[in-house]
Amino acid sequence: MKQLFKRVKNWLAGLSFRTGVIVLSSCVVFYALSFAQLLIPMSAAWHTALWVVFFGLAKTTQYGGLAILGVEGYRRLKNYFRRKKSEPLEDEAREDKQEDDTPAGNTP
Repeated sequence: MKQLFKRVKNWLAGLSFRTGVIVLSSCVVFYALSFAQLLIPMSAAWHTALWVVFFGLAKTTQYGGLAILGVEGYRRLKNYFRRKKSEPLEDEAREDKQEDDTPAGNTP
């Protein structure tokens, strides 16, 4: 059984970074579905069954995506979102530049 898990892990690790991001994105969809189905009028047994299926798929894709990304891919993805957050919005950057370009004494 250990050998099977090692083979699966090695196979997942051999997939591309892009595939890992896609699998992690599908994880979000399955999490949303696991809770959104509660809004549909059905019996409690159906709600439970659907929740177990969708939540299980969400967890499976989450761990599968992390196995595909690996440590380096996780760092790469984390740095991407950090860089995105720290960059100023384009409109703010333009306004700052326009303020810097106005000569001293000419205030609007």
